[in-house]
Amino acid sequence: MLSRRAVCAGLAGTLSLPWIRRAEAASLAELILYGPPAGPSITLAYAVGAGLLRDVADKASFKVWRTPDEMRAGLTSGQMQAVVMPITAAANLHTRGLGVKLANVMTDGLLYVITTDASIRQITDLKGRRITVPFPNNTPELVFDAVLAQNGMAEDVEVDRAGTPIEAIQMLLAGRIDIALVPEPAATAAMVKAATSGKTVYRAIDMQVEWGKVTGLGPSMPQAGLAFAQSFLNQHADKAAPLLAALEKATAAVIANPAEAASHAASALELPWPVIERAIPYSNLVATPAKAARPAIDALLTAIAKVNPQMIGGRMPDDTLYL
Repeated sequence: MLSRRAVCAGLAGTLSLPWIRRAEAASLAELILYGPPAGPSITLAYAVGAGLLRDVADKASFKVWRTPDEMRAGLTSGQMQAVVMPITAAANLHTRGLGVKLANVMTDGLLYVITTDASIRQITDLKGRRITVPFPNNTPELVFDAVLAQNGMAEDVEVDRAGTPIEAIQMLLAGRIDIALVPEPAATAAMVKAATSGKTVYRAIDMQVEWGKVTGLGPSMPQAGLAFAQSFLNQHADKAAPLLAALEKATAAVIANPAEAASHAASALELPWPVIERAIPYSNLVATPAKAARPAIDALLTAIAKVNPQMIGGRMPDDTLYL
């Protein structure tokens, strides 16, 4: 018979085995997903509301970050662990050593030039005009600058800045500006709101099409994706795969049934559900593994680096960016 000392020693050895430690570390009581006030957050809100994350965490919720600065602060402090962010922001944070891992791409671009001027229909129509762009020194402005440079118009368009897309469309609807570059669902919100007051806001320029002319890869721009903090992966690496699988399922459901998806996302995004429903077809929602999207990501980062290399951390990220 085994002595009490031998049993205790054996039990202690078993509890120290690596697989036991991993199992303990993998337990996840609560998961908070964070995302921007833009299209990919519709997918996050749907995944939470439809109960698709039961295999990932006992409790799941979704919160909106309002500005890139808020998002960066949340990651730096450790508050935000799983965040949808601009691809450029993920590259910047990674090259600065913050340990961010890009897991997927959740939209192939959702930027549009909207305007109250019916004569604006293409990029060249913007010569000599002023345009308001949200999120200063972030993806919308960087993409727009690259498109202007591609068309030899870098000195021909004056760019004004707004803090957020909502600020930009409020100025447009108030008549203070007549052209804005905004993401979905802000573009659709401006068009719907204008119509209720007898005005017209036009979706003038699809920036995904213009971006395709910059890269030569077609009308697709990997604008934002889910990124993990390294601390999340250290503790819950086994939850990454089921989370990404759930988001893939959620993306398909959102595209197939925009009305149902809008019912889950309206409260979180603080927009009427008809606006969200109408915005979904223009949001180019996807759930592409980051490694599979790398050619398009590299094209995006390379083009932006030519205009403003510091926005991606001063150099192209290496393989360690990708989950």
